[in-house]
Amino acid sequence: MSELVSAAIFLFSAYSVTGTCILSLFCLQAGAKKVYAVEGSEIMMEAKKVVDSLSPTSGKLFLLNKRVEELSVVDIPEQVDIIVSEWMGYCLFYEGMLDSVLLARDKWLKPGGMLYPSSASLFLCPITDEEVFQERVFFLE
Repeated sequence: MSELVSAAIFLFSAYSVTGTCILSLFCLQAGAKKVYAVEGSEIMMEAKKVVDSLSPTSGKLFLLNKRVEELSVVDIPEQVDIIVSEWMGYCLFYEGMLDSVLLARDKWLKPGGMLYPSSASLFLCPITDEEVFQERVFFLE
């Protein structure tokens, strides 16, 4: 990934402190000059303590304790080259963060910038379980 990281990385997390910390550290380790880590939950300040104790970020890591919908140009004053996100939940839909990532993309991603992951595939296979079907479909009989 290091060859993909250039001037700035915008890091957006789907309300997962572990993901935010790990992804931001990976981006720094890959050579990012600047990382904006966005986390909507209050635990972000605790995550900052952990990140600071693990590795001095020397002005490279900016932890923003807000939802992406609440951010402004004051928080992220520049367009970025890459957005790294963990927007997908269980079966790609559970957490419903795609709208937030698309907002971040439209607001901060430079023309020609990259979004990771940029696509996903969902494979489905029809199955049947007669016992579960009877229990859930015909439970009112």
